[in-house]
Amino acid sequence: MSNIGLIIEERSADIGNFLVGRLLPFREKRAVGPFVFLDHMGPAFLKDYQNLDVPPHPHIGLSTLTYLFEGAILHRDSVGTEMEITPGAVNWMTAGKGVVHSERTPEYLRTTDKSLHGLQIWVALPKEKENIEPSFVHVEAKDIPEWQQDNVTVKLIAGEAFGKKSPVPVYSPLYLIEIKSTSKATLNIGKDLFGESALYILEGEIINDGNTYGSKQILVAKESSLCQFEMSENSTVYIFGGEPFPEEHFIFWNFVHSDKAVIEKAKQDWTDQKFPKVPNETEFVPLPQPRVR
Repeated sequence: MSNIGLIIEERSADIGNFLVGRLLPFREKRAVGPFVFLDHMGPAFLKDYQNLDVPPHPHIGLSTLTYLFEGAILHRDSVGTEMEITPGAVNWMTAGKGVVHSERTPEYLRTTDKSLHGLQIWVALPKEKENIEPSFVHVEAKDIPEWQQDNVTVKLIAGEAFGKKSPVPVYSPLYLIEIKSTSKATLNIGKDLFGESALYILEGEIINDGNTYGSKQILVAKESSLCQFEMSENSTVYIFGGEPFPEEHFIFWNFVHSDKAVIEKAKQDWTDQKFPKVPNETEFVPLPQPRVR
């Protein structure tokens, strides 16, 4: 990616009984376009007695995107959804004014050895959509646009790019693109991008201006239109970004909003358990308390 403005290294974060690689937000870059959060889950190899169990927890003011490379997650939410996500499919949950959901290992995998690997992404909603009704959409892997270009395989997971459109129902101009190489390839795709842009290297290497960059890094471009790089063989990268919002969006825990007062109300509502419930779930994640310094 030409004209790299910032390099973000993956940092370890604990989400309960599961370690992830945290990429966004970063102290020097809180968002890339509308993308405000990016976790790299795994790869984790779980024994027959180990499972992913994230109890019900709330969100406001955002959409979540779950995209798996390996494994399976059972999603339940307060809209009434119960959906298993498997590799290549997209779970797109829009919190709007408030939603609660859980993420767990499906029942049929809970007593077997299993693996889990994927991305968890949060996309902030534009100001006029922050308080819409919550919703959930599942898009099967076969329905994600995929094609060959410049000796690589490209998938448009969400948004619009290259004259194509993903069926994932986003709320602002954005793109999330997967690119896989089996041999060395040179790409110049900047003319197809817009707004702010970044590239996440999942595996392999890319070369830009004579510099080599390895896996588990985000390269943030100074300009989206300057996007030329060489991929080494057997590499996978994700290019994401879009139009940034004119107003700042604030983040506390799982709450994202342009109005701090709305976040404060959400904190109190969750403490008082006024959010809607997830059917067939009784646990919940308590509101984090400020650290004593």
